[in-house]
Amino acid sequence: MKLIPRTRSWFRSVSQDSQLHRDMDDELRFHVESYIEDLMNSGVSREEATRRARIEFGSADAHKEAMRVSLGLRLWDELRSDVRYAWRMLKKSPSFTAIALLSLTLGIGANTTIFTLAKHLMMDRLNVPHPEQLRLMNWISPKKGAVHSIWGDWDKENGGNTSTSFSYPVYEYLRAHNHQFSDLFAFKNLGRANVTVDGTAEVVQADMVSGNFYGQIGVGPQLGRVIEPYDDKEGAPPVVVISDGFWARRFGRSPQVIGKTITLNLTPVTIVGVNPKGFTGAKSVQGSPEIFLPFSLQPQVAPDVRFVNRLTSTRLWWVQIMARTKPGVSDEAARAELDVALKDAVQATMNPKKEEALPTMRIGDGSRGMNEAARSLASPIYVLVALVGFVLLLACANLANLLLARTSARQREMSVRLAMGASRRRVLRQVLTESVLLALLGGVGGLLFGYFGSLAIPHLMTNAWEEPMVAAPFDWKVFAFNVALSLLTGILFGIAPAWQATRAEVNTSLKDSAQSATRRRRGYGGKAVVGFQIALSTVLVLGSGIFLRTLVKLNAVDPGFETKDLVLFEMQLPKSRYPAGKDLVLYRDLEQRLKAVPGVQSVGMSSVALLAHSTSQDDFIPTGVNPNSSKEMSAHDNAVNDDFFATMRIPILAGRAFNQGDTVTSLKVAVVNQALAKEFWPNESPIGKTFETTDTHDQKVLFTIVGVCGDTHYADLRNEPPTTFFLSFRQAPDISWGMTFEIKTQQARAAIVPMLREAVRSVDLDLPLTSVRTQREQIDDLLQQERMFATITGAFGVLALVLACIGIYGIMSYNVARRTNEIGIRLALGAKSRQVLTMVLREASWMAMVGVVVGLAAGLALVRLIRTMLYGMKPWDPVSVAIAAGLLFGVSLVAGYVPARRASKVEPMVALRHE
Repeated sequence: MKLIPRTRSWFRSVSQDSQLHRDMDDELRFHVESYIEDLMNSGVSREEATRRARIEFGSADAHKEAMRVSLGLRLWDELRSDVRYAWRMLKKSPSFTAIALLSLTLGIGANTTIFTLAKHLMMDRLNVPHPEQLRLMNWISPKKGAVHSIWGDWDKENGGNTSTSFSYPVYEYLRAHNHQFSDLFAFKNLGRANVTVDGTAEVVQADMVSGNFYGQIGVGPQLGRVIEPYDDKEGAPPVVVISDGFWARRFGRSPQVIGKTITLNLTPVTIVGVNPKGFTGAKSVQGSPEIFLPFSLQPQVAPDVRFVNRLTSTRLWWVQIMARTKPGVSDEAARAELDVALKDAVQATMNPKKEEALPTMRIGDGSRGMNEAARSLASPIYVLVALVGFVLLLACANLANLLLARTSARQREMSVRLAMGASRRRVLRQVLTESVLLALLGGVGGLLFGYFGSLAIPHLMTNAWEEPMVAAPFDWKVFAFNVALSLLTGILFGIAPAWQATRAEVNTSLKDSAQSATRRRRGYGGKAVVGFQIALSTVLVLGSGIFLRTLVKLNAVDPGFETKDLVLFEMQLPKSRYPAGKDLVLYRDLEQRLKAVPGVQSVGMSSVALLAHSTSQDDFIPTGVNPNSSKEMSAHDNAVNDDFFATMRIPILAGRAFNQGDTVTSLKVAVVNQALAKEFWPNESPIGKTFETTDTHDQKVLFTIVGVCGDTHYADLRNEPPTTFFLSFRQAPDISWGMTFEIKTQQARAAIVPMLREAVRSVDLDLPLTSVRTQREQIDDLLQQERMFATITGAFGVLALVLACIGIYGIMSYNVARRTNEIGIRLALGAKSRQVLTMVLREASWMAMVGVVVGLAAGLALVRLIRTMLYGMKPWDPVSVAIAAGLLFGVSLVAGYVPARRASKVEPMVALRHE
């Protein structure tokens, strides 16, 4: 029993002057002493034990390793102990735990949902090998440049027209003169195409690709083979590759699909391969075309009225070009080489005038394809991210408030722990462990919430007649975001309660009178957090009110025509079977067959569906008006049939509508709307006036105005009805892009559509009906973004009210319990119950007032940033402001009333004895 002390003393004496002892700290010295003691207890001599200790602990690395192992084991044991204790404490308070977990689940779940959506739309890369090596070609040109593309935008920052589209001859020229990239490959979304499989026609999305597309993008087939360079040559057998989704949906994943012949826009093609699952092509990450075909099939599958063979046209810039980088070659070096080649190609293929500037080549990131979704949805996504950030702050404020109140109630426990020797750091870590554990549990619930939310969001972003957008993948990045957010939440909003726990005064807290003596000085942190909650709730409720009122106002806009009892569908005719002239005959036959369907009252046709995001604009040059005047010499146009105005209930205010006498060979006539008549003939009738417009061959065509119709909204409801002229579809320059049929019927869509399909099949089995919907559904799709924001912000607003109510109720209940002694004294001294009730409600009222004022100020400042998304109101809309302020103030009073009423009913003697 005396061996151990003697050994320690001996070891200290013999090693006092050694380097070993000087490098030791208390932790290492303990290990050395224990090591020698163990050896001597096992019969080893003192000298041998010392020698072994010198060998075992003689190096600095050994010191560090011993300390690292010891510290790690000790921390691990303490962490396990903290987690077990935290779990027990959470189980002991099921109400607190349930409320905290509900708040965190909603807050973290909402953020996980929106992060999943934002990641998919703006961050996900193409599912190909090394997508970071892909580069997308684009160019920029001054306004008066040699190149113009209808698929382009105006670059405000650099002041020029920019586009990712190139002519096919330019693509071939660039590819031939490329030495810096491994190769250039091309692709182009063909859009909708009619496909017939086993006698059943439908519409699919198709992409045209160059013969080297698959080789350069690095994707192989899961079945069959891909498109090869020899497939992309004139005269090669027509072949296609289909997507995994189309293979599953139409062929049940049968391997016999290879070699099967289908018709694509009435052109027989052979399926030679199936793309791997998850491959979406080069255009987009969000969805895949069903069919991929080589560019060589364009003249047969997608001939153009103006450019039957787009592959030889030098005027039409329509092809997208990508490349894969070479190791060690900079983007600037590749850009410089292709810039020279681009200018040479334009000179060689277009013969530009001297004053026309040549385009400049630019190279962009191609890892996300053309990334159109990110550009079009960036602003809405940023707004949603900000909103869910507010929701998380609100949930975290609720958690912090609950933890502060809980920590205050545990002051005696913390004081006992400190009195028994626990360090303040140890107490802080214990409380912080509880906070982090709570946040991680909330993160698990948030992950489930986010998963189901990510499945629901696509339905809010998809119209009623199309398949919902594919749900964003729930991958490891989403899990990592969820875990990181949970840890950050637990740490940031657990620090204040943990710090409060370590500041417990041991002597004061252990006294019996501690509660009555000290509580009056506490609670300001919780009140500040509640005020913060109310402010955030006010911002969310104000935002939801503004978006909801925007939607209501847009729904109340008179579109200028009757929207009920209208069923719409679209039809695009294969140009190989229905060239110009034959298409008119087909439309006449279809119109007659559709009119004969039981329940159909009338049939309208238009080249542009109203309120469908679609526009068509052309020259409008009135005879006798100077083309160089300040008025814009263009207007929206629409090719319609004779019954269009009657079907849509658009009134003819002067003159007449179209009739059977308006044929291809008769006088070319037009109907204009009121807006156009006022614009060009403000003080006279436009009937009989003539104007010129441009046909598909850039030739001027003269039309005579025979009628004036009422104004209608054209592409959307936000803008005023534009100047519009209508042409008879028999006399219109171009209806090759298809027609929309408007069926006036009182039957439900589900009942009438099968009969409409049968009527079309009786004319041509290969013609599918596409985008079948009602006019009301079409308007709902038009307001899809507004409806999505109104739905999501409305849900967030309700959530904010619930969390604010919980927070206010929690802090007021805690304050009432903390002041029970004080309330008892007041009642014993003669205070009335009504006075106690008023006193407690006054406290809730001023917290609500301060929070509402701060929230309104912040909300109005933030609403200014989204003013372009509003309609019919100013950012400081008084109705929305009044509703938000009234709701939050009312909720605050209701949440505070229950604790206040409970305080007013306290018995004085019971209160005086309360601790």
